[in-house]
Amino acid sequence: MTWEEELFAVLDDLEQQAEALYDAERSAELADRSRTEYQQVTLASRLMASLGQQVRMEVIGLGLVSGTLDRVGDGWCLVTGHAQDWVLRLGAVAAVHGASERSLPEVAWSPVARLGLGSALRRIADAGERCVVHLADGTAHDVLLRRVGADFVEAVAGEVGADRTLLVAFAALAGVQSRE
Repeated sequence: MTWEEELFAVLDDLEQQAEALYDAERSAELADRSRTEYQQVTLASRLMASLGQQVRMEVIGLGLVSGTLDRVGDGWCLVTGHAQDWVLRLGAVAAVHGASERSLPEVAWSPVARLGLGSALRRIADAGERCVVHLADGTAHDVLLRRVGADFVEAVAGEVGADRTLLVAFAALAGVQSRE
């Protein structure tokens, strides 16, 4: 082997070592960057990527709610089950089984998905159907939603003429269940 060939062999070896060091350093940097970026992912964004999937949600005050994830909004989601629909406050969702591995960032959401819990409750109130309001402490009220405020819902418990008005703070709400 000539001295030129030996020199090129040494230089090739050094270049390969430098490449290996760069790859190892870059892999660690990419892993760190990935962890840092993941802290920006929200539960709502993971649920948004799970639309149409069968999920099981553990909800504070309710227990397990299963069904198809049909809609996700700002602070709430709609789960359609076999016999009934559930509007769940995301703040009361403790765990989700069956969610997508992906996430859909909020900038990619439709304007309709940015509607808050109040909008979902207004829709139920406008329908005029009785429902069951479940609170995070485990209590439930068979009601007719009447009006929706900024951070509460007004409902009528019992018969409509009895005027047993019930105000429920959004923060105490676990979910609203259809009676069908």
